[in-house]
Amino acid sequence: MDNVQRQRENIVLYKDKKDGADYIRIEYAGNGDISQLLVRDADVEMADNGSAYIPAAIFRLSDFYDRYSPHAYIDYSRVYVGHPKPKREYTLPEGYLELLERKRYSPSTIKTYRAYFSDFMEYHKGRNIDRLKVADINKYILYLVNEKKISVSQQNMRINAIKFYYEQVKGGQRQYYGGITRAKEYKSLPEVLSRNEVARILACLSNRKHRCMISLIYSAGLRRSELLNLTPKDIISERMLVRIMGKGRKCRYSLLSEKLLKDLREYFKEYRPQKWLFEGETPGEQYSASALVKILKEAASRVGIKHRVHVHMLRHSFATHLLEQGTDLRTIQELLGHNDIKTTSIYLHVTSAHKSSIPNPLDSLDDS
Repeated sequence: MDNVQRQRENIVLYKDKKDGADYIRIEYAGNGDISQLLVRDADVEMADNGSAYIPAAIFRLSDFYDRYSPHAYIDYSRVYVGHPKPKREYTLPEGYLELLERKRYSPSTIKTYRAYFSDFMEYHKGRNIDRLKVADINKYILYLVNEKKISVSQQNMRINAIKFYYEQVKGGQRQYYGGITRAKEYKSLPEVLSRNEVARILACLSNRKHRCMISLIYSAGLRRSELLNLTPKDIISERMLVRIMGKGRKCRYSLLSEKLLKDLREYFKEYRPQKWLFEGETPGEQYSASALVKILKEAASRVGIKHRVHVHMLRHSFATHLLEQGTDLRTIQELLGHNDIKTTSIYLHVTSAHKSSIPNPLDSLDDS
């Protein structure tokens, strides 16, 4: 195999202690080329076991990344440092991003595909990706599963990003690239909050903007991205509806709560959003997704909820609570924006309303 096809080297970074001081340990598997580079680095202390050390006090991830990433794949996932990760510069083959946009993929899907395929290209840097075989791609996926510990859903999304290049951009045969190993997805039941838990969370939110955001997700069954993409015009008060641009750029309408509408009007007077319904500290800037997650988690903690709470649970709770109060499944499907009612029917397994009315066979044994 020629040099162009040679597998790229790896450098793995770890937090470590040496002589009582904090260090970053560099594992490079004794590779001679990497060793020569490290020896010339004044900050690096070489060891005899295929590793080297940098004092944590002077370590800068962005500097290290810029210096060594042309020569090796840098795995810094085990290292936490008090400064941002190096800014990603995405390298994509010609036509990849353009085709995603022409096919009208959603902005979030484009962002994900761009990051995941860039990872794939970086891992195979120095190789011609057009000459990779399915076995090479499966080896990469196995690396992500074993070393990066990616989830099942992320594994399949990364495969989608890779297949998009080979099948859509390059026009490869679908049945050939069908040999890329997908993970089997096990459908777990949605996690939901009780009505009491939702009420306690909302009651503890004294900040009007925060309360409106959490209330709107729950009362309209929104995904996190759907809330953040709302504009003031999407609140249609005369029809008591919320207009939502959902997955795949599909528009739908959901319920607008009368109680929430009053709060939203006061919020609008107070904050005067310019572009998005909910904006960050800078006018016209979309509210941060991570800040939204933090608001909900902190509120749940303050009211004594011990189990895990995440934003999507509010959407699950909306559907489950509607079902428990007698709303038909087809209506819930439309409100959630599900293409297939089978997706919505999973909430039948969560709700306890119909189960509570079923007589237990043990209780009727004396009647026989």
